[in-house]
Amino acid sequence: MTTKNMINPRTLLITVIIISASMWRLISLSGHTPLHDFTPIGAMALFGGCYFSDKWKAYLVPLCTLWLTDLVLSYFVYHHFTLFYQGFAWTYGAFAIMVMVGTFIKKVSIRNVIMASVITALLHYIITDFGTWIGDQIYPLTWQGFIACYVAAIPYFLRMLEANLLFGGLMFGAFELAKKKFPVLATR
Repeated sequence: MTTKNMINPRTLLITVIIISASMWRLISLSGHTPLHDFTPIGAMALFGGCYFSDKWKAYLVPLCTLWLTDLVLSYFVYHHFTLFYQGFAWTYGAFAIMVMVGTFIKKVSIRNVIMASVITALLHYIITDFGTWIGDQIYPLTWQGFIACYVAAIPYFLRMLEANLLFGGLMFGAFELAKKKFPVLATR
C-alpha cells in the first residue's frame, strides 16, 4: 500500500472531532433542556477552517455535518422532514463565512481562538437575523421590525458566543495537545 492510498491521520482526527462535536448538537436540541441552542456548530466551522490543509475539506466537512444533523433534527425532533428549510441560505452562508474566519487563524493561541469565536458569533448574529427579518415575515419590514428582530435574537447570539468559546476551547485545545503527543498530526 502506498502512502497516497493511506488515510491521513491529521485529516481523520479533524473529521472525527467535528463529527463527535456534532453529536452534542443532536443531544442538546433533542428536547427542551437548559442546553437548548448551546451547540458546537460555530466552533466546528472555525476548527475546520483552521486545521484542514485542503480548504475544500474545511468547508465540506463542517457544512455537511451541519446539514446532516439538520436532516436528523427535522425528522426525529421536529417531525417534519425537509432537505432545505426557509432561511437555509442565510444560515449556511453565515457558516461558510465562519469557516473562512477559521482559515485566517495562522497561529492557534487562546487569544486568537477567543477573537475568532467572538467575530464568528457576531457574524452569525448579523447575517442569520437579517435573513430572519427579511424572509420569515415574523417582523415587519420597517426600522422597528428590524430592531425588534435583532433584540429578540440577543439570547441566541449569547448562546452562540458561549458555545463558540467553550467548544472552541475544547476542540482547539484537544487538537493542540494531540499534536504535541503525536507529531504526525502537526504536519499539514
